[in-house]
Amino acid sequence: MTTLTEIKARARADAFAARAAAHARGQGQAAEILADYLAPHRDRPLSGYMAMRTEIDPLGAMTAHQGPVGVPVILGKGQPLRFREWAPGCALVEGAFKALIPAEGAWIEPEILIVPLVAFDARGYRLGYGGGFYDRTLEGLRARRPTLAIGFAFAAQELPEVPIEPTDQRLDAIVTEEGVREFA
Repeated sequence: MTTLTEIKARARADAFAARAAAHARGQGQAAEILADYLAPHRDRPLSGYMAMRTEIDPLGAMTAHQGPVGVPVILGKGQPLRFREWAPGCALVEGAFKALIPAEGAWIEPEILIVPLVAFDARGYRLGYGGGFYDRTLEGLRARRPTLAIGFAFAAQELPEVPIEPTDQRLDAIVTEEGVREFA
């Protein structure tokens, strides 16, 4: 019998290959589409991320945001993320998993998160890297107030169905180079 861990590992391998091929083709106007989607949320604290390897890059949308922007910081295994304020040109250092994070700055609590992912499906579920950081973080933020989670990915990263667990947090929308999809 195949375990959920094995199913997720196989789905990640397929999605990483699709993402790498899409990355090689370029992300088109994806960051501009994301910036347009975020425009009505100006002044609200936003979390983006510093793209790694073949992740789609939200930097253009982060730079265009008219409000505070943070970048996720991993504090430790099993903990939710914290978000350090980021601005274009700020000094960056290598954090956990070699992700770049601001060298210094205030901590912010985002109301809107641009969420990186390995794969997504038409139900609004995402497959992450397996650490559960965004699921824990979204659960905590959503317990305190409405929090918008926007997946950002290449259209090629869509799977027919992402394997999920009870702790998986659903996205509110997905933005790709092909446009925006919102989930009810």
